[in-house]
Amino acid sequence: MEIAQAPQSRTPHLDRVAGPADLRDLDDHELEALAHELRAETIETVSRTGGHLGSSLGVVELTVAIHSVFRTPFDKLIWDVSHQCYPHKILTGRRDRMPTLRQGGGLSGFTKRSESVFDPFGAAHSSTSISAALGFTIGRDMGQPTGDAIAVIGDGSITAGMAYEALNNAGAEGRRLFVILNDNDMSIAPPVGAMNSYLNRLNMPHASLSEVAQGFIAALPQSLREQALAARTRACGGPPDATMFEHLGFTYIGPIDGHSMPDLLATLRMAHARAEGPVLIHVRTVKGKGYAPAEASECCYHGVSKFDVASGTQSKGRANAPSYTSVFGKALTDEAARDPTIVAVNAAMPNGTGVDIMAKRFPRRVFDVGIAEQHAVTFAAGMAASGLRPFCAIYSTFLQRGYDQIVHDVALQGLPVRFAIDRAGLVGADGATHAGSFDVAYLANLPGMVVMAAGDEAELVHMVATAVAYDEGPIAFRYPRGEGVGIELPERGVPLAIGKGRVVKEGESVAFLSFGAHLHEVTSAVEALEARGISCTVADARFAKPLDTDLITQLARHHAALITVEQGAQGGFGAHVLHYMANAGLLQSGLAIRTLTLPDRFIEQASPAEMYRDACLTADHITEAALQALGVTTLSKHANRTKVV
Repeated sequence: MEIAQAPQSRTPHLDRVAGPADLRDLDDHELEALAHELRAETIETVSRTGGHLGSSLGVVELTVAIHSVFRTPFDKLIWDVSHQCYPHKILTGRRDRMPTLRQGGGLSGFTKRSESVFDPFGAAHSSTSISAALGFTIGRDMGQPTGDAIAVIGDGSITAGMAYEALNNAGAEGRRLFVILNDNDMSIAPPVGAMNSYLNRLNMPHASLSEVAQGFIAALPQSLREQALAARTRACGGPPDATMFEHLGFTYIGPIDGHSMPDLLATLRMAHARAEGPVLIHVRTVKGKGYAPAEASECCYHGVSKFDVASGTQSKGRANAPSYTSVFGKALTDEAARDPTIVAVNAAMPNGTGVDIMAKRFPRRVFDVGIAEQHAVTFAAGMAASGLRPFCAIYSTFLQRGYDQIVHDVALQGLPVRFAIDRAGLVGADGATHAGSFDVAYLANLPGMVVMAAGDEAELVHMVATAVAYDEGPIAFRYPRGEGVGIELPERGVPLAIGKGRVVKEGESVAFLSFGAHLHEVTSAVEALEARGISCTVADARFAKPLDTDLITQLARHHAALITVEQGAQGGFGAHVLHYMANAGLLQSGLAIRTLTLPDRFIEQASPAEMYRDACLTADHITEAALQALGVTTLSKHANRTKVV
């Protein structure tokens, strides 16, 4: 009788790895085979979950090499931004949980300290890794139980000022520290074996790391030497004979082929064995490496939805209404066609913010400054001071990085910079790191700042027109990620009266004062309340600053309950309403007031709907808040404040 054989694993090397320590039992050829399996599994995983694919594929070999040479988690591996950390997660004991990636209760799409000891420092915003790695280095040298620190930072992230501040500090300290520059935007890619052959020829016991580094490019074949020199110059911002990093006190090694396992292993082993001070290793990689659809894509599949592995076709979401981002981009472009002084600034997110629409028509009037939000804000302030009308389009979570510049360079000088704030509110799979929770609170407390929020996509068109027309000082408007509600869009935006809201529906018992895109949830709650005989007023505040005090006064005086609703943290719109009411003597007995905001905690990743449920901001929660404010569970159709218990 024939005995059935168990199917052979498609990942014989990866199946032997429960953690990075197991990599050290594999020889170099096995590590290279493991990298191929790891790349295939990363593709398969992200095809089912969606996520940051291209960046993860670009560091597969680098991830394997780092974990095999360094002794993680004792040595601290810090991924900048960390959207390239999926192979790292697979190798560090989380392989079986990868199907939960970016889902409620599942693995984060970024490194997260609470998730694993192999994530020594959490990330999701860029350019923090070198600063954190230097902090670990100081801890090590002061006797803390930690080993070497390795920061892996991309060529995009290293454009931010914080990275240079850290490099400057690290160079001055002169301590043993490793920075790996993951460069995927240049032309040099030395062939497999060139660096490895050079390193193997060195008299390892006698040569210093600096001497080794100086011979890297000289060891290349003549046909590649000029390309390597050009890549070195472009990466370092100076002549190839003395890189900027070397002037800052680093030993510079590279560029080397980040997809050559022999080159990576030889380089990292040599650097690990010999480094005494700070070392920068310049690694050249290809974003999306090993997956043809990603390599061929303009964005290299940076962020993808679920997709078919064979074809690369991504699943499409609902298309019932245009996205808020596209509505903004089109409205801005239309305004720019009428006004040649309109310019747009973004920080490495032209597609994400929608300004790419304007860039296609007016390329000389759209400026991408790279991952440099601080610079973007002050750059826009300078343009405003010159007489231009700049729109500074930055996600809410990233605008936080430019807050001092908003205060000092914009608000203090009263300059009319227009802030277009995308991704306001809770954003879903990216989780707490990308939530647009705080912009209302941190902007509305600034003197002279006008703060708006769009209740729907038509309102967003009008707010773009409002921002164009407003030259008295800074103005901001926020809107969420994703689709609008499907309302008909105006052909042209009409400037709104500054500080004036609108009444959407009139009623008697409960007044809802909504600020921003939760207006549709309020409307749903009102339908449920009115089905129970409770008459409701719905008002769209439009402005958190200046407040429509006339509207607030009328709502307070003519209703039994007033409920504010916003997609933001405590201390925002509702707090400003309460402050006004307290000073105006409107907090009289008999008026029930509720302010519905995000709770005083970070909301973990899930779908946006699940996150708002966690935050108690669904239509059902709004309905319940109204019932509690009224102190009853049922009311007659003609109930009024005199009948409220």
